Amino acid sequence: MSNEPASSGPNRIPEGTALQADSLLAYQSGAIVSRTLIKTPTSTITIFAFDAGQALSEHTAPFDALVHLLDGEAEVSIDGRPVLLRAGQLVLMPANIPHAVTAKTPMKMLLTMLRS
Repeated sequence: MSNEPASSGPNRIPEGTALQADSLLAYQSGAIVSRTLIKTPTSTITIFAFDAGQALSEHTAPFDALVHLLDGEAEVSIDGRPVLLRAGQLVLMPANIPHAVTAKTPMKMLLTMLRS
């Protein structure tokens, strides 16, 4: 067993520290960038920054996922049904249902994958 503190390592953010979520990742022109903030056997929390017009194509995942928009506007398609999100809003994408994400403006989101 490692003596490394639980708050260190590439898949953890510091514990007990107030962080400004939307400043944890910068926009990049014409791209989608991501950073895993927490990864455990039961969940993963990842922040994404999308330039306007960038998209994750339709796919499915074996787990429920929660999208929390931090900045900008996005369209999340769930089983073909569009849901417009603005900063501060969130939507649950159910397991095994096709979904996609498109940035209407530059946008940042937290994605929480729930494995249990």
